[in-house]
Order: sequence, then C-alpha cells, then structure tokens
Amino acid sequence: TNAARQLFAQAWESCTNDYEASIAAHFLARHQPTPDARLQWNARAAQHAEAVTDGRTREFKASLYLNLADAYLGVGDSAAAATTLDSAREHVLVLPEGGYRAFVEHGIDGLQRRCDAFESRTPKI
Repeated sequence: TNAARQLFAQAWESCTNDYEASIAAHFLARHQPTPDARLQWNARAAQHAEAVTDGRTREFKASLYLNLADAYLGVGDSAAAATTLDSAREHVLVLPEGGYRAFVEHGIDGLQRRCDAFESRTPKI
C-alpha cells in the first residue's frame, strides 16, 4: 500500500548504516509500482547487505538474493536471475535446518521452475 511505502521511505531516509539500509531497501522493494523499481530497490538491499562486515546480514542474504533474482526475472533478465539464484543457494547453506531455511529453499525451488519456464518459452537467437 501507499501508506506502507511512505513509512518504508521514511525508514530509508533515516538510515545511518548499511545494515539499516539493507532492511529498509528490502521492504521498499516490496512496495514498488514497477518491475524496474523493484529491481533497483532489491539490488540496493543486496548491495548494502554485502557491505555489512559484522555478520548481521548473514542469515537474510539468501532471502535478499532470492528477491533480487525474482526481480531480475520480472524485467526479463533470466541470465541475471539464474546467477543471482545461485547466490541465494550459496547463502541458504548458512541457515539452520528447519522452518525459515525450508521456506527460503521452497522459494528458490519455485523461482528455479519459473526461470526454467521462462527459458523454455524465450526464443533462442
């Protein structure tokens, strides 16, 4: 909703470090009106998460990369989606077995199927 987007924009404006910026950008990405804007904000979220050096973003990088891969597919860039999905798979390995990890793995598997379907209907040149 517009109200949520405004609140997340306020959070973005008040960020003081990369950790806060990664979280704010992640939530802003979810409330963007266009695929290009979603991609832009998801890329910012991942970029800021990678800049955090104390490990605080370690457990949500898989989700950030999953969302970024989904955003790449949303703009039709299946190659970038596949590469980014590989990053999500790499980062999911740090999660403990169980609930959240299974949830993210399910998302990765679903997006892989969507990437495969996209590739199968995209003409090869």
